Amino acid sequence: MNTLLQQFGFDVLFKGTNMLRLLGGLGVALKISILSVSISIVLGILLGILMTLGNPLINAIARVYLEIVRFMPQMVLLFLVYFGATKAFGLNLSAQTASIAVFSFWGTAEMADLVRGSLNSISRLQYETAQALGLNRAQTYLYVLIPQMVRRLLPLSINLVTRMIKTTSLVMMIGIVEVLKVGQQIIEANRKASPNAAFGVFATVFFLYFIVCFPISMLSGYLEKRWENKG
Repeated sequence: MNTLLQQFGFDVLFKGTNMLRLLGGLGVALKISILSVSISIVLGILLGILMTLGNPLINAIARVYLEIVRFMPQMVLLFLVYFGATKAFGLNLSAQTASIAVFSFWGTAEMADLVRGSLNSISRLQYETAQALGLNRAQTYLYVLIPQMVRRLLPLSINLVTRMIKTTSLVMMIGIVEVLKVGQQIIEANRKASPNAAFGVFATVFFLYFIVCFPISMLSGYLEKRWENKG
């Protein structure tokens, strides 16, 4: 058994506190993800609603924002904010703060686009019926449109959570010691004693991400099927 563990590099996980360090690194990634997703949901819903109001200026600004997020890689944004903005504007941002800002910037755009799509998919008859009942625009959104939007949006927003968790692996590039960074440190420290450590460590990192993301993905699929059957 020990020989098999050594052959595939899993033995390094049982040395000292290596496994606990990996779990701690995963905790850092999840912390960044949860904070970023929370901010993205709030700001994304607000921006998505604004994008459906038909204001040309808001729509033009939102389109530029969405295009920037769509075409600029998250890694470039991380470098731009953490290494560029801190020097150009004299900001004193920690690596975690910069990461949360970048992922929230990206996530808000993604969420806003989902909200806009969900609201636009609601039949115009709903708007007209609300107006016929004497509801103003705010009441129409609050009592008629937003409840329907949430039902359509929830499975898609859960998928965004899994993507956010996986994308946080990029934060190692600006020095944050998350799960991949810890994995690399373990591999480097055991390069001579366990030359196959890379396989065992990265396989474990994959498994950790899987056990976090798979239940979330299953929940998204379950909600989507349940609401489709109800519809």
